Amino acid sequence: MVEIKKVTTKKELRQFVQFYYDLYRDNKCAVPFLFFDEMATLDHQKNPSFDYCEADYFLAYQDGKVVGRVAAIINRRANERWNSSQVRFGWFDFVDNPEVSSALLKTVEDWGRERGMTEMIGPMGFIDTDREGMLVEGFDELASMYINYNYPYYPQHIERMEGFEKSNDWVEVKAKVPEVVPDKFAKVTEMVRRRYNLKVHKFTYHELMKEGKAHEIFNLLNTTYQNLYGFCQLTDKQIDKLVGDYIKVADLNLVTGIVDGNDNDKLVGFAITFPSFSEALQKTRDGRLFPFGWWHLLKVLKWHKTPIVNLLLIGVLPEYRAKGANGLIFDDLIRQFQRYGFEWADTGPMMETNDGVLSQWQYLESTIHRRHRCYKKTI
Repeated sequence: MVEIKKVTTKKELRQFVQFYYDLYRDNKCAVPFLFFDEMATLDHQKNPSFDYCEADYFLAYQDGKVVGRVAAIINRRANERWNSSQVRFGWFDFVDNPEVSSALLKTVEDWGRERGMTEMIGPMGFIDTDREGMLVEGFDELASMYINYNYPYYPQHIERMEGFEKSNDWVEVKAKVPEVVPDKFAKVTEMVRRRYNLKVHKFTYHELMKEGKAHEIFNLLNTTYQNLYGFCQLTDKQIDKLVGDYIKVADLNLVTGIVDGNDNDKLVGFAITFPSFSEALQKTRDGRLFPFGWWHLLKVLKWHKTPIVNLLLIGVLPEYRAKGANGLIFDDLIRQFQRYGFEWADTGPMMETNDGVLSQWQYLESTIHRRHRCYKKTI
């Protein structure tokens, strides 16, 4: 028999986070997330998303042992933006027992219905920059700290449940870093510089942290991502957190801005990339920095001891996409990747219907190597 209990104490929240590490300890493709980061994201006092989100967490027990977990989330701003009444399920992990997975999702369904929701979707986080989707293809590919990894039985369980259907797919591309910048990007770069006076801008720390350029980047993200699946505008508090999580520790050579020289160097596009922490995180003790986890991460952060670079966020204002601003970003990043000796670039999730973004990869040796799916159910 499966027993579901709501997380009510800090000890239980630690158990909630710890369950993932225990479930995937011997898996060579899974990547442990940073323990302190997971705890902070789930903390009502530390995550600014709780200004407009409501959430509870649940653990499944069998014979006194934790066998599954799930978060039930309502993002009221997203529901208002998309005119929906959705409850999200996230942090959804379980042993290979249909009784466990069914009990967890039934708990989220009942929780959402009690609060007036009429649809359940997931896996989703609080906001779009959280991990989204269930892995349905690419189980033998190394994951990253920015995406969900799960066993192949996960989608098998949910697709056997009554009422669930596909809502959205994201795909991730793996591209070989070329030895020479492809002619397509080089020609586009020269053309847009000459015709539109668009320029690559490499930020300084002072610009980002003292002059507000970091906030400008994420305000641009609000504009460029506004019509993407499930997205809602980031608040100033959320942007502050993202600046602390990413910009403060970024290698600024791997952050690219595009500015319009005809409009007082207005920021019109950006890209944030990081060396892959996947193998370094696998060497930590369950995503903890101490006693030696910090050293493995530092070697990647400072000395780029990894062949893979992760493309986290890329955004270009719609009116500048047709002008080739994306080509400028790729031209600059490829040169930086070559300089650091990266061999492969691994993208973040991209909607499978976003043909404009996906078409960019045709000029590189690339392949779709992972797919994540969001499911929905009327409740």
